[in-house]
Amino acid sequence: MTDDELKALVASLAVAQAKTDDQMAKTEAQMAKTDRKLEKIGEMIGTFGRNLGEITEEFFFNSLKDTQELGGISYDFIDKNLTRSAGKIEDEFDILMVNGEDVAIIEVKYKAHEADLNKLLTKKYANFQTLFPMYQAYRHHLVLATFSIYDELKQQALSQGVTVLQRKGKIIETFVPRANFASMSAPPQPRPA
Repeated sequence: MTDDELKALVASLAVAQAKTDDQMAKTEAQMAKTDRKLEKIGEMIGTFGRNLGEITEEFFFNSLKDTQELGGISYDFIDKNLTRSAGKIEDEFDILMVNGEDVAIIEVKYKAHEADLNKLLTKKYANFQTLFPMYQAYRHHLVLATFSIYDELKQQALSQGVTVLQRKGKIIETFVPRANFASMSAPPQPRPA
């Protein structure tokens, strides 16, 4: 190879390397943009999941608070999102209902899965027993409250002594403002755009 051919080859390689470097810079910029989008989507999904959980907890809490009854047992107290810590154990209990003899430990899930049932039966219940020794002599009722559960899981829960709560029936409560609508001369009209 002559010096001129070698110089031409090096110049050609330099041009190719510059193109490769430029393409790599564009790829890195696109990957950073994609990473930001994925992070934002992850945050949105997390927020959506938390919202569904909060909606489900609010529904079951309000329903149970209204009656203070579960499975034919009347309760005196109901607590929501009760967190307790002792030593290295800390846990949050979605809903607890208590009377002088019974305590209902209610785990709330928007959509129940087998892992949720297993966690309630093992970790949640063991933590409850450690964190709430004052209820040791009470009858313990484990409850899985959910908007959605497949039949096999429901039967599995029931066969293990876990009560299952599902949404059914009247789910709307209407609150009417203090104003007397009958005394209004006409309903409010939409404003023109």
